[in-house]
Amino acid sequence: MRNILVVGAGQSGLQLALGLQAKGYGVTVVSNRTPEDIRNGKVMSSQCMFHDSLQHERERGIAFWEKDCPPVEGISFTVPHPEQAGVKALHWSHRLDGIAQSVDQRVKVPGWMAEFAKRGGRLVIRDAGIDDLEQWTLEHDLVIVAAGKGEIARMFERDAARSPYDKPQRALALTYVHGMRPREEHSAVNFNLMPGVGEYFVFPALTNSGPCEIMVFEGLPGGPMDCWRDVRTPSEHLARSLEMLRRFLPWEAQRCTQVELTDANGILCGAFAPTVRRPVGRLPSGRVVMGMADAVMLNDPITGQGSNNAAKFAHAVEKAILAHGNAAFDAAFMQDTFERFWAGYGSHVTGWTNAMLQPPPLHVLQLLGAAAGSPSVARRIVNGFNDPTDFANFFMAPDKAEAYLAQVAA
Repeated sequence: MRNILVVGAGQSGLQLALGLQAKGYGVTVVSNRTPEDIRNGKVMSSQCMFHDSLQHERERGIAFWEKDCPPVEGISFTVPHPEQAGVKALHWSHRLDGIAQSVDQRVKVPGWMAEFAKRGGRLVIRDAGIDDLEQWTLEHDLVIVAAGKGEIARMFERDAARSPYDKPQRALALTYVHGMRPREEHSAVNFNLMPGVGEYFVFPALTNSGPCEIMVFEGLPGGPMDCWRDVRTPSEHLARSLEMLRRFLPWEAQRCTQVELTDANGILCGAFAPTVRRPVGRLPSGRVVMGMADAVMLNDPITGQGSNNAAKFAHAVEKAILAHGNAAFDAAFMQDTFERFWAGYGSHVTGWTNAMLQPPPLHVLQLLGAAAGSPSVARRIVNGFNDPTDFANFFMAPDKAEAYLAQVAA
């Protein structure tokens, strides 16, 4: 039996651990926090997961909250009028082919940790460092780092060719609330694009206290929605969230007249630079560890792909490990596994996400405008959130967009 150690108990690390465990591998998971710490701590992300990512959980028998979590049935897109306050210059929506869902990681991670231990896995609570990795590489066939922060994450070298940004592109904030008025048409990710200001999206989710809505603010650095640094308390955070809606998105503010925070820890703000890193981490001894998910492919949340990337990355690594048999998990294996994932999926979602951080070019504006009058265009854009590789076929280049719109018109 081969022994694998995973550092990081998040979407990617635990999904991989549970998947390998079911295949008969000996698996150890290292977390710097206990399940109780996570359950009672601050929210960590917005984690809206689309159909294909959810399917990975179903296939592994770990979709424990599917019946309790409210569905995200579609995506709507809105651009406010630049000169007429309270007026939508562009608005459309469409249902997803398969529902999405968002389960608060404070619910999911402790649940998965308990299941991993129940199935006989070894869970180590430790703030891992380089010396720990040195020891673990001696004791295990493969050590994988799936934690995106701290000393061990910095050992993976930034890939400048794949990382066009060296500083944060958005000021980020999350607000988890109860009491928001449901969307009338069907549940959805309401995506609002405000040129010169940023983006706001909101969608239903499941948290410790039941169904909720997650408000996600993405402010352009230095702009009016880069406004979180002076917020000191949870109540101030909620007040600032509502202030932004009243100022820029009154139709969203109208849904929020009765909202309250899910809990004092249902808030988060910060910023980071989207970064791709090299997947092989070399220790002082010369031994190697493998990076996975946020440790080596950290995207801005503007396209809602973080947990989806993590789930699909974990699936790709699991497949590679199973196919590798008894061969050594050397640097070549680590690099090849990453490159295969990057070529088939990672480059597409990273390219699309990075492009969305820039003002939309003319061909993208034409596509978004066409979606307002064409259900087929709207459907294709909406379902691209589930499979971003399709954007390369019609969204990412002017000539392909032109050809697609001509095909639709015909």
